[in-house]
Amino acid sequence: MAKTKTAFFCQHCGAQYPKWIGQCTSCKQWNTVVEEVLEKVDKPEWKPVEGPQRAARPLRISEIAADADLRIPTGDRELDQVLGGGLVPGSLTLIGGEPGIGKSTLMLQTALRMPLKTLYISGEESQRQIKMRAGRIAPEDDSCFILTETQTGKIFRQISELRPEIVVVDSIQTLHSDFLEAGAGSISQIRECTAELIRFAKESNTPVVLIGHITKDGSIAGPKILEHMVDTVLQFEGDRNHVFRILRALKNRFGSTAELGIYEMQSDGLHPVLNPSKILISPNTEALSGTAVAATLEGVRPLLIEIQALVSSAVYGTPQRSSTGYPSRRLNMLLAVLEKRAGFKLAAKDVFLNITGGIQVDDPAIDLAVVAAILSSNADIPVEKTTCFAAEVGLAGEIRPVPRIAQRISEAEKLGFGVIYISAHAALPEKGHAIEVRRVARIEEIASSLFG
Repeated sequence: MAKTKTAFFCQHCGAQYPKWIGQCTSCKQWNTVVEEVLEKVDKPEWKPVEGPQRAARPLRISEIAADADLRIPTGDRELDQVLGGGLVPGSLTLIGGEPGIGKSTLMLQTALRMPLKTLYISGEESQRQIKMRAGRIAPEDDSCFILTETQTGKIFRQISELRPEIVVVDSIQTLHSDFLEAGAGSISQIRECTAELIRFAKESNTPVVLIGHITKDGSIAGPKILEHMVDTVLQFEGDRNHVFRILRALKNRFGSTAELGIYEMQSDGLHPVLNPSKILISPNTEALSGTAVAATLEGVRPLLIEIQALVSSAVYGTPQRSSTGYPSRRLNMLLAVLEKRAGFKLAAKDVFLNITGGIQVDDPAIDLAVVAAILSSNADIPVEKTTCFAAEVGLAGEIRPVPRIAQRISEAEKLGFGVIYISAHAALPEKGHAIEVRRVARIEEIASSLFG
């Protein structure tokens, strides 16, 4: 009997070692190196399905024919926007998210609604279970085929017979190859199965979508090389206690990574939110202190979000600083600017900040709205409901301009806001606006203008 060949792999980055070590020398993580069984038989040559294949010889870039239509629309407006216009033929897309967030629902309803022949491969549910969910989220569709299989050899045989135009795999951690003795979900299996799917996608020019699990720290399970191998990495975020879900692009070789898709989870599936600003802003007609509205951008989409702040006297010796959806370090910086430049004594007070809707925002253009919400809560004076803000705050207390200010102003005007505060140095085109544009240069000016 032949001796089984083993090797040691880092579960974090996928680095390979001949023996066990405590710390991975590649990613510097401790206790992540585990032993796995390697292949015991020679791998036969895999023959791809018929279709357009890559050239076997090098070509000049001018000799390569460019297709007129390089995108395959999915029929989902939000998904197409995040992908950059649709799926690229021969591409591999990886979508990850927390359990129960709606990854399988999103891809199943996309597969059911696309007019192309789609193969949905599931290693986690039976065909009857998928049928029950499909009957709830989308009408009957004869162009979608369901396959419950985890062995890659059998999957490729079915693909060769069916010739699908799009392949969806749910999930990559459940697949296993017979050429490896390691169990499904191990680093070796994930890497090998992904490599086989990449070869199939590139040689048959068929787009493949992979659904991936995530670890407790929020990263996609498996070696980091998995994210390097695929063309696009999408992250599906949201709170399971809320109905809204956010789709972000962490990596996209064919488009921008700044795009954002927003969905609403309902009983019949995920519905795209066409106007997220109306949902992210509270419908309360009563003016409340500690609330301000900011005009931000996610990719090419302008959004108006609501900032909530609570400033109160510190009960314990050390004041608390807590933020949800906004970087904590930037909050501390703005509090220091208010203390040093504007003279507000906040060092002995607790400050809590929240961005409504459960979304994460890193746009510095919301700095001025954060400052306005903090000052409003500190003075217990509400900001007018028809006022919004779009500017960055510097360490010297100056109000700095932000890009694409005209688009932010147009969005605020469209939603019925009457006043918007921007930087005095912002370059605004000479165009009449129904909304009043107020320019401020220093942080002291915004405090006197709002609260006198």
